[in-house]
Amino acid sequence: MSVLGRIRDSLSRTKQQIVERFDDLVRLADAPERRSRPLDVDTIEALEEVLIMADVGVAASERIVGAVRRRSLDGASLRDLVKQEIRAIFAAVEQPVIVEHAPKITLIVGVNGTGKTTTVGKLANLLRAEGKRPLICAADTFRAAAVEQLEIWAARAGVDVVRARDGADPAAVVFDAISSGKARGRDPILVDTAGRLHTRVNLMNELEKIRRVASREVVGAPQETLLVLDATVGQNGVTQAREFMGAAGVNGIVLTKLDGTAKGGVAVAIAHDLKLPIRYVGIGEGIDDLVPFSVDEYVDGLFEEQW
Repeated sequence: MSVLGRIRDSLSRTKQQIVERFDDLVRLADAPERRSRPLDVDTIEALEEVLIMADVGVAASERIVGAVRRRSLDGASLRDLVKQEIRAIFAAVEQPVIVEHAPKITLIVGVNGTGKTTTVGKLANLLRAEGKRPLICAADTFRAAAVEQLEIWAARAGVDVVRARDGADPAAVVFDAISSGKARGRDPILVDTAGRLHTRVNLMNELEKIRRVASREVVGAPQETLLVLDATVGQNGVTQAREFMGAAGVNGIVLTKLDGTAKGGVAVAIAHDLKLPIRYVGIGEGIDDLVPFSVDEYVDGLFEEQW
């Protein structure tokens, strides 16, 4: 299966949740005798319910339904109208990562339990497969098992790790990693930070210190800060991210465990509510189960025709 096909396949649980109801709506709305008429109230309400069931979120669902309501079908399929509006939501937040000075420094942030550390290893594996020479920085020095876990994943990926003793200053580890990366020609440098909540002032101050150290060593760094979110928690993850991201300088999302949830529509809510692009999605537990996010593959997979 292609990488893109795997995103489509990972949405199977979400599709099971909504596909029959959505297909029934499309079948009714696209009937020849109704195709050129405005959608009736019952169809509009049922469409909004389907979107919310998929965890698209209230605000994004209202936008999608509003756009569909404003347009006369006039030969256009309801399925196509929904997909078009969702694509527009994602297109509005596409943001290229600008790297003017090497190496690229990517901070991986998030709370414990989202799959943050495993994501670092999987991302390193993906980047190495693309021909890059990543280096991992183990800056989570407070959770005893974090470095050991990271080293296991790094070994699977065939990527080196810069680490320090337990309890060391994370910013100092980042400094060492950047120095080592420059000397060894490694790029990018992936920094695994301690799992933190927005309410933990000390951890947020630590993250700010890491950012300052990185910016001193590489102009414009960190060029990328990826927030890891667990798709299985749905809208709670959006709430968590909104409260978290202000202090972290987040400019992209990694959505993990997409294959394990019926709430896969949360990707739309993330783009709509947080105004952040989704860079990667986790679609399994293996080393190769992190893939670049594809809007077309996601939207086509979520609303593909079943009849």
